This record gives sequence, structure tokens and C-alpha cells, in this order.
Amino acid sequence: MLSTRDPACEIVPAPGSQAFAAGALKPPSPPPPGAPLRERLRGLIRPLVVLLALVGLSVLGARNVSANLAAAGMEIDFSFLWQQAGFDVSESLIAYSPRDTYAYVLLVGILNTLAAAAVTLALASVVGLVVGIAMTSSNWLVRNLARLYVELLRNLPKLLIVIALYVALVRGLPHIKAAWIGPFGAMLSNRGLALPSPVIGHGGLALALAACLWLAGWVFWARAVKRHQDATGQRRPIALPVLLAGFALYAGLTLSGLVEISWSMPKLTGFNVSGGIGLSLQFAALVLALSVYHGGQIGAIVEGGILATSRGQHEAALALGLSRLRTMRLIVLPQALRVITPPLGNQYSNLLKNTSIALAIGYSDLLSVVSTSVNQTFRPIELMTLVALFFLIANLLISAGVNWCNHVFRIRGR
Repeated sequence: MLSTRDPACEIVPAPGSQAFAAGALKPPSPPPPGAPLRERLRGLIRPLVVLLALVGLSVLGARNVSANLAAAGMEIDFSFLWQQAGFDVSESLIAYSPRDTYAYVLLVGILNTLAAAAVTLALASVVGLVVGIAMTSSNWLVRNLARLYVELLRNLPKLLIVIALYVALVRGLPHIKAAWIGPFGAMLSNRGLALPSPVIGHGGLALALAACLWLAGWVFWARAVKRHQDATGQRRPIALPVLLAGFALYAGLTLSGLVEISWSMPKLTGFNVSGGIGLSLQFAALVLALSVYHGGQIGAIVEGGILATSRGQHEAALALGLSRLRTMRLIVLPQALRVITPPLGNQYSNLLKNTSIALAIGYSDLLSVVSTSVNQTFRPIELMTLVALFFLIANLLISAGVNWCNHVFRIRGR
């Protein structure tokens, strides 16, 4: 008689049962103690040997280069950084005079580079987002105009773009005597854009503490709104309460006399503008050129991220009554961020390095300052080493920020 029992349905006795005790079944032998640790150490030996070999080769190469330079009478020496620079720069975010040291003028160039890169990064991201969404539009004209923009801008040399924009601004804007007067006293001419600037009389520390408190309250309120939405499904406003709180905090500080803020207005003095804060045409041309150039490349990345999302979710959101704008903002773009974040890091790194084309139009970025310093000190190796170190550290920080965003946007459970 055949047995009707299914072997797959048989109950396997536990390791402590009588079957194990009788020796009918043997429990699996436990792994030897310390085996995982030995495997991890064995896996670290090879990378460690390679790293030590690379470090040793780098040290030997550096010593060889230093010895050859010393034999040629060109020893590596950074003491010149504390000597007087003796040259001026076209613009500076901090107070500078030719009597300052080379180290200080390098700091001026670094701050100018970071300022141009930060403004360009924000503008290029906005341009790329708009262009990327337009490239996926159902409107034939909008879609093809956006595609034409991307194909045109990303295939033109960025140096040509920045020079063309600079020449157009210099020739198209009026002379300083006939400057265009805008709202709040702003003045635009071929010398640049002059804007009103706040001047803090006293209470700068109180204002800084209030700003930190306001930012902390913004984060706390945003998280509270998120928890409330997860619990009840109702979304409370974020931007309006935060703006009202900031305005109330500022009004309270000024009315109580803890902070005194006045405004410096630009005005024409001779053949120049005094007062306010000025943005040079070199800065404007550099920012606009890199914004439109990298905006096209970011637009192509955003388009790829949108196309990588599920089409079914887009159609389901439209079927539920959501508008196309809300569907894009609440459903499509949050999922596309997981796809576009890694390549965006590469674009942001390239954007920072491409600020070096400012040398062609006279903007005092880091490379421009270093070029003048090399001509005066004849220390190209030391100065180029500092430039390479700056860009290496800045790009590593950008990569770390992008990796953090990629970790935040990842799908949980993977």
C-alpha cells in the first residue's frame, strides 16, 4: 500500500527533541568561533596593502620632485603667503587692500569663487527643473522648445557663452551717467548693478541669534506639520506661518531697540556709484553663462528622472482629480529625485570647476588671483597645489552632500 503522506508536510523535530537525542538526526555543526572576524580581517588586508603602497609611492614621488627642484634652485616654500601682495582685485566680498598678504588675497579669490558657484548652482537648478518638466509636457510647442534649448546650450562651449554675454552686457547697457533707475533705488549700467544694502548699527549678535531661532522654529514647524499630516491626512500651511513669525520677530527686535538697521542707498558720485552693494558685469556674465549652460544639462537629467517614474501612478493621480501641477509636485518629482540625485552631484562638481572660466572676463575668482600671484612670486607649484587642494576639498564636500541626499531619498527597506 502506497503512503499518502507528503514529505514536505512532515514536521522536522527540534534540535532538543528525542530524535536528536537518539542520534537519528544530527544538529548542524556551529561555525567555528571567530570565523567572521577572520574573514573580515582577511578582506581588509589586500586594500590596506594597496593603500600603503600608494602612500609610499606618493611620498617617494614627492621627495623626488622636492630634491630635483632643490637641485635646480627652486625649493618648495610657502613662506611667501605672508608677504605683501601688492596688487588690487576688481571686487571682493571682504575688505581688501594691496597691503594685505598673499594668503588674504587667496581667501578673497576663494570667497568670490564660492559666491559665484552658490548663486549659479541655485539658478541652474531652477532652470534645469523648469526645462526638464517642460521636456515632458504634452504640449508639442513647449516640449520641442525645451528640447531645442537643451540641445543648443549644452553643445556650445561655455567660454563662448560667457564672452558673448559679457560683450552683450557691456554694449547693451547704458553709460553710468544714464543708468537705469529701478525700484528701491537700484541702478543698472555698464558698470554693473547697484542695490540698496542694509547696515546694522548695533545688535548684530541679537539679530544672528534671532535668525538661528527662526530657522530652528521653521524646522520644528515643518516636522510638526509632517507628523500631523501622517496622523490625520490633513496638511497645514508651512510657508505663511514661518514668514509671519519671521516678520513678527524682526519687528519686535527693531521696535524694542535691540537691533538698529539702516539702509545704504546707491547714488551717482562723479563717474561711479557710491553706497549700496554692487554686482559687477563680470559676476553677472559668469553666473548667467554657467546657469544657462548647466541648466540645459540638469534639464536633461530631470527629464530622465521623470520618465523613469511609473506612468501608472501619474495616470492614477489624474484619475483621482489631482491637477497636473500637484501630480508633478507631490507624486512624480519626489520619486524622480531618487533617480536624478546621483548625476546631479556630477553636474554640481563640474559647475564649481567651470567657474575658472571667469579668468577670460576679468572676474577675480581664485584662478585669476593665483595667476597674478604666480607672475609676481614665481611660485607656480605651491600656488597650483593650493588651488588643487581647494577644489578637491570643495568637490568632496559636494559629493558628501549628494550622498547624504541620496541616502535620505532612498526607498526604505533597501
